[in-house]
Amino acid sequence: MRILVASGPNLQLLGTREPERYGATTLEEIHGRLRQLGTELAVSVDCIQTNHEGVLLDAIAAARGVYAGIVINAGGWTHTSVALRDALLGSAIPFVEVHLSNVAAREPFRHVSYLSDVASGVVFGFGSESYALGLRGLVGRLR
Repeated sequence: MRILVASGPNLQLLGTREPERYGATTLEEIHGRLRQLGTELAVSVDCIQTNHEGVLLDAIAAARGVYAGIVINAGGWTHTSVALRDALLGSAIPFVEVHLSNVAAREPFRHVSYLSDVASGVVFGFGSESYALGLRGLVGRLR
């Protein structure tokens, strides 16, 4: 089983961007931990990050028939992108939405997600562990 982990805009800055909110763990470290967890769960984990919405949309379109599931931290696109929602729905690939911070305790615009109601699950507020929890939950649901 193959899982795609997709991260959106500005997540390459993890570890240095607002560490009091997002922690000191870099995205590369998160990806390494997810690959290791994937080995423990007997799944293959591929990770991408992009600041370009079209690149993410293309990756989701190409994932159909390749990946059994997607763990996605869409960053700011969570609250703005109908195109991303449509791509995820169109792929027909189960996905889990993850966020490092507790979006429910942040600015009101972050309380709206264009993805949550069509996601298999949502994990937020556990820092970098949100990704691992999302991966575990997704693999469990797929099995």
